[in-house]
Amino acid sequence: MRGRPVQHGEPGGETDKRTLRREFLGVRNRLTTDVVRESADALAEHALELPELARARTVAAYVSVGSEPGTLTLLDALLTRGVRVLLPALLPDHDLDWGAYAGEGSLTRVQHGGKMALFEPSGELLGPDAVLCADVVLLPGLAVDAHGMRLGRGGGSYDRVLARLDRAGARPALVVLLYDTEVVERVPVEAHDRPVQAVVTPSGARRFAGSCGP
Repeated sequence: MRGRPVQHGEPGGETDKRTLRREFLGVRNRLTTDVVRESADALAEHALELPELARARTVAAYVSVGSEPGTLTLLDALLTRGVRVLLPALLPDHDLDWGAYAGEGSLTRVQHGGKMALFEPSGELLGPDAVLCADVVLLPGLAVDAHGMRLGRGGGSYDRVLARLDRAGARPALVVLLYDTEVVERVPVEAHDRPVQAVVTPSGARRFAGSCGP
């Protein structure tokens, strides 16, 4: 699936986003364990080649769950490089707190309501503003278009993160991690959406012209 073309910023954006989310999640849910594992290894290899990650001292990331593009290989590689890796912890209002990653043993599985359990840092939480010191923010998503506009899952947590960065004048590199079929021509856009600077997939990395911050 290469993704059906959707008009950039067309009316009814949230309705269209819900439809697209169902489509992309349906494709992901059919991926085999082997495909997910192999994709994670390839994705980490290409992500580590990004200059933004090569020079980063602090990276805000996340732990993939289910059939999401795998991140643990990448997180461990960053840790080996001496990079400080921050991972999110979901707060009751859907904002994100942050804690330091110290290897897979530093994670705890947390169930939030009826949603899929998330892996979160088990150590000290540093507050929502900890993300402001990140040189790179790795974002989850379901798709990205040719303008660098990301389709998220719809929970709003990363919209809050991007708004916090914007208010503080912080300008980390924003990078979304996806499968190859999730790079599409257009996704619906709303006023609060912000472009990313790059996407990394199992086949490589791509930068977006004109993206200059969250």
